[in-house]
Amino acid sequence: MAGGKLTPRQKMINLMYLVFIAMLALNMSKEVLSAFGILNNKIIESNSIADVRNDSSFQQLAQKAEDQPLQFGAKKEKVQKIRALSKEYTTYIENIKTEFTKEYERDADGNLPFEAMDKGDAVDEKWFEGDKPSKSGQEFLDKMKNFVVQLKQIGGSAIADSEMKKIEKRFATEPVKSKNAGATLGWLDYNFKGFPLIATVTKLSQLQADVKTTESDIIAGMFQSDLVAAASLTAYQPIVVPDKTAFFQGEAVTGKIILGKFDPNLVAKSVVVNGNSVKAEAGQAKFSFGAGNVGEHEINGSFNFDENGKVVSLPIKGNYVVVPKPKSANISADKMNVVYRGLPNPMTISFAGISDDKVKASAPGLAPAGGPGKYNLNPGSGTEVTVNVSAQLPDKTSVSDKKTFRIKNIPAPAGAIGKQVGVIKGAKSRLEVSQVTAELQDFLYDLNFQVTRFTFKVPGQPAIIVTGDRVNAQCKAALARATRGDQIIISEIKTKIIGTTANIVTKDAAPVAYEIQ
Repeated sequence: MAGGKLTPRQKMINLMYLVFIAMLALNMSKEVLSAFGILNNKIIESNSIADVRNDSSFQQLAQKAEDQPLQFGAKKEKVQKIRALSKEYTTYIENIKTEFTKEYERDADGNLPFEAMDKGDAVDEKWFEGDKPSKSGQEFLDKMKNFVVQLKQIGGSAIADSEMKKIEKRFATEPVKSKNAGATLGWLDYNFKGFPLIATVTKLSQLQADVKTTESDIIAGMFQSDLVAAASLTAYQPIVVPDKTAFFQGEAVTGKIILGKFDPNLVAKSVVVNGNSVKAEAGQAKFSFGAGNVGEHEINGSFNFDENGKVVSLPIKGNYVVVPKPKSANISADKMNVVYRGLPNPMTISFAGISDDKVKASAPGLAPAGGPGKYNLNPGSGTEVTVNVSAQLPDKTSVSDKKTFRIKNIPAPAGAIGKQVGVIKGAKSRLEVSQVTAELQDFLYDLNFQVTRFTFKVPGQPAIIVTGDRVNAQCKAALARATRGDQIIISEIKTKIIGTTANIVTKDAAPVAYEIQ
């Protein structure tokens, strides 16, 4: 268009065409500036949402730290410091944006005049001195570098290495090779020098977004590390849980093996076992209580934790079996298994490891005696009696046993005068007032006999049958004719046992002799 000879008309057309192109270029520049402004608003809106999300995540972490200080307390402190550092840095950036835009008036919606912010002189004058950063520009770079350094110091091992590398890359300030400039430029020069002001403001808003994203990633990473640790198989250990804690010989040992996790940082708010509170320790709780009666017992209760302001209870369920504590050796004389006819022979009947309410015993004449496992056996006719015992085990199966006893009659007592047996010596007067008794010596039971009749015989005189337990007038008359050295024989002594309503037939007591002195 500029070459060759042109008519005045053609020159005018060309000039108008150039003006038209310039106008098109001006309109396109305004569109680009508006696009930067719209993007800046979007980033600011996104930053506000990120603030709400990060605050919610931190509140969850703070609640966890309150519920489980050992597990989450240290992480909460780290995140709290990181949030303070992030707020300090984003506030610093916001102050820079305010300084650069203070001369521009915002509209009713709070928007900057994007199309008017096409110059970057204020930024260039503030941050650059020739080809190098000014004091303010270097401060901006140092703030950016120190943000990463302080993050690393605060987070330590709580920030994963891979996450830290992402953060370092996100806030890197190394020189950049520019294709347009055909040279390597400083990071500040490459990103901010000569740019329209609205582009600089947008980049600063994006830098604030990077800070908030970093904060969010760190919080999420700390929760994720807990989830990974919880899911790792190394956090679990096999635990053997038998169906009960005691088994009988010959019985199948049953139970299950489960994977359980022991976390030393997890401490319950409270632990209740069988209605009693026990001390909650790191990852566990120890209990102690009386074993109780013989038989199977349950263990129940709950582990109670604080979670999100509510108490979460985990039920405790278990059982154990109490077996009798050995107190003496099991010694028996096989030929001494004897019960006596007509007497309530006391017996204790039990099965080791089984409660008395699960034990049943039966035999002719066997009856409960009032206490656990206590019975009385009153055998009847015959020479033997068998006691049968059955019991129900905790697994609902039954066991049984039996034992046979010989039945014996009560042995005959010995006649006695004044509680003395055998041959007694004394005066006639003593015999006249003495009571005839019957004594059962060296017997297992304390029995009291009452003499009901006896035969009184003085040498050389007829025998006298006496009813009762004392000599009568006829005996005294015969006794008056006895001389020194005579032995009075009291025989055929009939008795009955005092203190029982049973019709017990007793043998005649052995005779007793009384020698006159």
